[in-house]
Amino acid sequence: MRLEKVTFTNKFGHHLSATIDWPTDQKPIAYALFAHCFTCSKDLHASRSISRGLGQNGIAVFRFDFTGLGKSEGAFEDSSFATNLSDLKAACDYMEKHLESPQLLVGHSLGGAAVLRAGAKLDSVKAIATVGAPSDPEHVTHLLAEKEEEILEKGEATVSIGGRPFKVRSSFIEDLKNRSLSSITKELRGKALLILHSPQDTIVGINNAKDIYNEAHHPKSFISLDGADHLLSSKADGEYVGAIIGQWLSRYISLPTKSNSSQEHQVIAELANQGFTTELQSGRHHFLADEPETVGGENLGPSPYDLLSSALAACTAMTIQMYARRKEWPLEHVTVKIDHNKSYASDCESCEQTSPKIDRFERKITFIGELDESQIEKLSQIADKCPVHKTLHSPVEVHTKVNHLISQ
Repeated sequence: MRLEKVTFTNKFGHHLSATIDWPTDQKPIAYALFAHCFTCSKDLHASRSISRGLGQNGIAVFRFDFTGLGKSEGAFEDSSFATNLSDLKAACDYMEKHLESPQLLVGHSLGGAAVLRAGAKLDSVKAIATVGAPSDPEHVTHLLAEKEEEILEKGEATVSIGGRPFKVRSSFIEDLKNRSLSSITKELRGKALLILHSPQDTIVGINNAKDIYNEAHHPKSFISLDGADHLLSSKADGEYVGAIIGQWLSRYISLPTKSNSSQEHQVIAELANQGFTTELQSGRHHFLADEPETVGGENLGPSPYDLLSSALAACTAMTIQMYARRKEWPLEHVTVKIDHNKSYASDCESCEQTSPKIDRFERKITFIGELDESQIEKLSQIADKCPVHKTLHSPVEVHTKVNHLISQ
């Protein structure tokens, strides 16, 4: 996924920091605007993971830091739920002018409450998804409980949220108390709503999801994020959320047919400057590659060598079945297992190193079916005829062309 950093200005003149997550090697089929959780930022693991999941469905995601948070200007103590809504409007205006108006709003936690209210007033929005959202913005005040009395008496106080200090003013609490969502959800008539919430959420209880669902009109849907925490700390949970939203969205907006923009057999890999999780596109197919956690990866996909082993295993199975079907032999099922390792070669005439290592693939094939010994022998020989096997045993050349782009 290609990332583009931009800034835009809110109505108070503050420059807000934003990131656009572009889908891999294709024109976006839709644009989404993402609102992060209370005191979080656009760069939270959950924000990035959800964006990645949406990107794999061809959706470009515009995520930004609210006033006074992340890399955005302004003071957090001057912000409120009202300023969050104003920032969302400014983000929509920027998208309309420079990109395309968002058809999807996604909000996490208090950001979910914000997109519910903002979405009711934005004509371009066709669908709204909330993740761990409170049914009433005032729910957030429980995070301020220890200092709420001091805030109301003195006008402001510093509170610790997630181990970080934030100055909160009484106007913030008063604004939340005047923001009931019961009337807002009814104003969403005609806009699709997806509510995602974990039963194990200890910050915003699952009853909030029930209240939002009961207040809203159809079309509305609920997905249980069983086992996830409120912040979606697991990247797998965040990407699952993004993938679910992307699939769900296809029922409510007009999506163009995905065209294969890539040439036949062309594979595209994209990796940003964090971690090793790599997005791969092969024609219309999107998947991930990664490295194990032991070497600094997130283990969200197979490693490059795992993919190479997978290619050999898949090609072997396909070639064997193709031959057996053509011969009308009773091969019911074939299983191919590949183990890859690097071993020291006992001799290597063309190698310069004294003790060179060579790649070794151990292939174990299991046949199921009423086959005789001659058929089994022949199918074993056919395994060596698979195209990937031949490629691995043939001279291979890799020609590299380099393009250099400077991000704006």
